[in-house]
Amino acid sequence: MKLSELLTMLRDMAKKLNVSDCNFLAVNFRMTDIKESDIENDDQKTEPGIFYIEVKDGRVDIQPYKYNDTDCTICMKTDNFVKLLDGKLDAVIAFTTGRLKIDGDMGKALAFAELIKNAK
Repeated sequence: MKLSELLTMLRDMAKKLNVSDCNFLAVNFRMTDIKESDIENDDQKTEPGIFYIEVKDGRVDIQPYKYNDTDCTICMKTDNFVKLLDGKLDAVIAFTTGRLKIDGDMGKALAFAELIKNAK
């Protein structure tokens, strides 16, 4: 899956999220299996598979680059991330089995997992 396809899917999903109870949440993501050949924008080729999601002021913003002021970074393979989004993979199970790695505030990562779980 190309990064652009993943971001389009995420932006469509973001329209369904209820973020009214979330004051601020900023999470970087690194899809470990996205390669330079999967990137259509030359600016992203230095760090393929990087994007961030920010929830602020009742809005969800998804951008195809690394954001420096985030709560945590979540690293995983794209297929596992899609399973997580679809509700076919539990975030805690993914973490405990090594399919999801978190660098930073684990509580914020769990808050993100709750947001996507409630989008269904």
